[in-house]
Amino acid sequence: MCGIAGIVDYEHPLLSMQNAYVNAMQETMKRRGPDQKGVWESEYVTLIHARLSIVDLQRGRQPMQKEHCCIVYNGELYNTSELRKELIEDGWTFTTHSDTEVVLCAYLQWKEKCVEKFNGIFAFAIWDCYRKELFIARDPMGVKPFFYTFVQDAFLFGSEIKTLFAHPFVKPQVDRNGILQLMLLGPGRIGGDGVFKGIKELKPGACGYVDIHGIHSWIYMDMKDSVHKDSFETTVEKVRMLVTDAIHRQLQADVEVGTFLSGGLDSSIITALASKQFAKEGKTLHTFSLDYEDNAKYFHTTKFQPNADPYYIEQMTKCIHSVHHHIVLKPQDVAEALYAAVDARDLPGMADVDSSLLLFCKEIAQYVKVALSGECADELFGGYPWFRDPQIRMKEGFPWSQTTQYRASFLKDEWLEDIDPKAYVTSWYQDTCKHTDCVQGIDPNERRLREMTMLNMKWFMQTLLDRKDRMSMYSSLEVRVPFCDVRLAKYLYSIPWEMKDHDGYEKGLLREAMKGLLPQEVLWRKKSPYPKTWHPLYRTCVSRQMQEVLTNADAPLFKLLKKQRVENLLKEERSIPWYGQLMTTPQTIAYLLQINYWLEHYHVELLFE
Repeated sequence: MCGIAGIVDYEHPLLSMQNAYVNAMQETMKRRGPDQKGVWESEYVTLIHARLSIVDLQRGRQPMQKEHCCIVYNGELYNTSELRKELIEDGWTFTTHSDTEVVLCAYLQWKEKCVEKFNGIFAFAIWDCYRKELFIARDPMGVKPFFYTFVQDAFLFGSEIKTLFAHPFVKPQVDRNGILQLMLLGPGRIGGDGVFKGIKELKPGACGYVDIHGIHSWIYMDMKDSVHKDSFETTVEKVRMLVTDAIHRQLQADVEVGTFLSGGLDSSIITALASKQFAKEGKTLHTFSLDYEDNAKYFHTTKFQPNADPYYIEQMTKCIHSVHHHIVLKPQDVAEALYAAVDARDLPGMADVDSSLLLFCKEIAQYVKVALSGECADELFGGYPWFRDPQIRMKEGFPWSQTTQYRASFLKDEWLEDIDPKAYVTSWYQDTCKHTDCVQGIDPNERRLREMTMLNMKWFMQTLLDRKDRMSMYSSLEVRVPFCDVRLAKYLYSIPWEMKDHDGYEKGLLREAMKGLLPQEVLWRKKSPYPKTWHPLYRTCVSRQMQEVLTNADAPLFKLLKKQRVENLLKEERSIPWYGQLMTTPQTIAYLLQINYWLEHYHVELLFE
């Protein structure tokens, strides 16, 4: 993985590479790409790259040129060998075995149609010296980021928002639309919107051209429904094949590879298959789990978290004989890292769900450079409670965020002038439902489940993928997500719920497909979410930090929020969810702390427009 950035300016051609802002933009990417850096300049364009070397360490340098084109690329292409073979048959020759060169040759051969052939996670930009235009693209699932803006007729892009702010003409301004996103939708974001005024993000599955007339982009891949004709047995076999193949492809690297292991179904499947492959190659897999100080003492069973991870992790490590690293975090460290998590994401995020992952990745990066993780299986296989509970499933609105009035109660009146908070949130929810693709005559319940899949893929999953990319790349760790394989996603989209929920068990189809791979206790373990700290010290820490904010007369938080309402929050004993079951009162306090830090340290200018 890498950091990419660039400037296209038709009004001021032949910019000098020595310009301070080009160096400044590159400097913001050093965590994403600490191994190599490069800048390429031609008339109208400057391309900037910072590399985390994973494949072809010596020859895969960027920006990479071939014929009349130059590319900056962030990601991994998992069907590189097939495409290279096809391109060689078409007459192309290769000087590296990097996927970057394959992407570039594919563009030269097929132009914008190349993205329809890719299986991978990527964001890239290719400058065509003949056509004097920039081709840009992002992977269908939205794993890799691509932010952009226009300033003084110039087009600027980067892997992270902070890279755009390194240019002196890009200002950290937030208008009412941004504030409403933070408080009514956050930490989720509207697709294609970067919260800051003028900052956009290329949508998942989008590509386009930037030329003298501006940007023209389109969606080249989205979920399309079809009649599922496979029998259950055939479906199970195809799911087993697709999942296994995705994991095997994503183990390829010229550096050390490990896996996240929580003892849950998804990470255990990845770990078991990775371990088998490693054993064939005479290697031992490194696995990594996360826990918190004194969690055994304070853990208690809930509807959403029925059991703790350590027992199941032990069953897995005994089975596969991995070199296991059990990483334990202290509550006070998780609270302190809330601010580094904002620096990584450039926005307030999922509170300690972010900061704990950031600290976890920092530890993992001491042992491996690439890790595989189980994100996105729940979105695709329907594993979340809101898929399976008919009452929650049929309720209007984002199922992970049903407390709009509670959220709105924190905002000062001027930010809500002429705004109906519920209507604002509902409009985005309904827009996603409206654009859900369904076959004609579909059963109403199946239609609703397609809508739930799209709501999760377009919103909740994007928040998790943002989190995974930024928290891992902050420590120069590449995390791959095999369940985001586009072939698997497209196949699963049209599978009837009766098959996905086989035997009335969450992700029953996936469990059936992986029989014989895992210990029985792990295979049939009830879903348990990302681990959180149960230690009361965590709430004490964030409450103490918020008390300091409350005593600061210049705290920017209270330009947005009612001070009394925040004071009352510290006294609340109710556990009101802010964003899913992992963000309740302690995380709400932490999220508001992140907003205050973000406003102050990013020097955010608030616009009452």
